[in-house]
Amino acid sequence: MWEWEPDGAEGHTGKVGVLLEDGTVPGPVYIDMGSGSHVPSFTDWWFYDGSGRRPFADRMRAACACGWYGETTYPIDWRRVPDREPYRYDTSGPEKDWEDHTRRINAAAVPVPEDVARLISRIREHLDRTTDDDPLTALRIVGELDTIVDVDGCYATRRATRKHSEKEIADALGATEKAATARLRRYDGTRY
Repeated sequence: MWEWEPDGAEGHTGKVGVLLEDGTVPGPVYIDMGSGSHVPSFTDWWFYDGSGRRPFADRMRAACACGWYGETTYPIDWRRVPDREPYRYDTSGPEKDWEDHTRRINAAAVPVPEDVARLISRIREHLDRTTDDDPLTALRIVGELDTIVDVDGCYATRRATRKHSEKEIADALGATEKAATARLRRYDGTRY
């Protein structure tokens, strides 16, 4: 279960990753829930507590869906992990490391020109005000924006894919390749 959603850096969802005592990254934990052929697997950090033949993790670190792992590790004090609410355990160290990672991703992305960023901000503010009081007008505004995306998104996608690799496009968007491909498919479904 991915726990942290980025502000920007599309697809770069983060979570707490763990390391075993020997420094290796464990595979998923499988838990037999009874009868049936399906045995679910889990990768949430709190499943690596060593109980019931599960692997024992003694350290945590940040992990990102893009495959990045934080270099800094943090000890896990299993005595302080609440039994029924392990998510209440302090994981702020890994989360801060992951936030730094996503900030670097966003900083490396192609910047939105300032005048356009201001326009987008004004449109968002207007939509926030309008949606509550006049949702039909808000829908009309969103429809106009959709029309722009439908036409210009398709054209920009075709131009970008002719000139740049998928990785270059993903990096420019501040996204993972998977997220960037999904976005391009939305812009130009005929080519993806």
